[in-house]
Amino acid sequence: MTNSRIIIGIDEVGRGPLAGPLVVGAVALDNRVVYEGLADSKQLSPKRRLERSIYVKGRALGIGLGWVDAGRLDRIGMARGLKLAARLAYQQLPTELRDKADNLVIDGNINLLDDPEATVLVKADAKVQAVSAASIVAKVARDHYMSRLAELYLGYGFERHMGYGTRDHLRAIRDRGVIPGVHRLSFRPVRQLLGEEITAKSRPAQTAGQLAEAEAANYLVRQGYTIVDRNWRTKYCEVDIIAKKSDRIYFVEVKYREVDRHGKGLDAITPTKLRQMHLGAEMYLLWQSQQCRGLSPQLMAMSLSGTPPQVDDQVAIV
Repeated sequence: MTNSRIIIGIDEVGRGPLAGPLVVGAVALDNRVVYEGLADSKQLSPKRRLERSIYVKGRALGIGLGWVDAGRLDRIGMARGLKLAARLAYQQLPTELRDKADNLVIDGNINLLDDPEATVLVKADAKVQAVSAASIVAKVARDHYMSRLAELYLGYGFERHMGYGTRDHLRAIRDRGVIPGVHRLSFRPVRQLLGEEITAKSRPAQTAGQLAEAEAANYLVRQGYTIVDRNWRTKYCEVDIIAKKSDRIYFVEVKYREVDRHGKGLDAITPTKLRQMHLGAEMYLLWQSQQCRGLSPQLMAMSLSGTPPQVDDQVAIV
């Protein structure tokens, strides 16, 4: 390895927290150069990490970051999440650089890329410059993201504990509740605070509003949309339907009235509701930034009435 010219280092941050994304960094360095101050990111102060991250970004041959959000981790599990994030980070490096690299070093004891030519090394972040750099860049990026979340969710202290299960964080969850899309609902401490295991449960009979939302989703599918999520909510907002079509992602508010003698459901899209719709879209785009990359956001409202519910109107909101 000492004779290698170009080394690509891979390392992860955020495996253990109860909230926030898993992030994997991939950094390519010229191994003939001695880079100052590189070490395992956990051994550096926040100020020093930020300084070294800027230093690495100015000197690295290539940098990639792979993000897997909490919701996807809940769905696919940590083992698959690590491999997905590593693959996303590695693929962000230019193909020519990946082909020229003399060595690929992955921190830990698992070959996250399933590459037979990769070197898997425990505590590589303290031994190999490129891996140290990957650790630092990924840690700084994730910490910045968690600090942004702290601005959206006051009182949770994300800027201090970065999503880890500290006493203050657990107390905030008890007092304020979990945040879907941010907290990892499959992690045992979160499940315990919720007071139930994440298991499939029988659902009560659907209300008229739920039937209307289901019909709205089916209507969109018939029109060529792909449903991404339904009833996506946080403590502060909710989006009835999230759908994709072509290069747009739609945030859909569904309004239902059994009879329309009191006006169409779209009459209920007040300025306050419109602000809530914008907030919901902004939060979703923040949390799912990787999945929404390249998609233009668009608000939409749908009005339904009757028994069973039928779509009366569908409008895009500027």
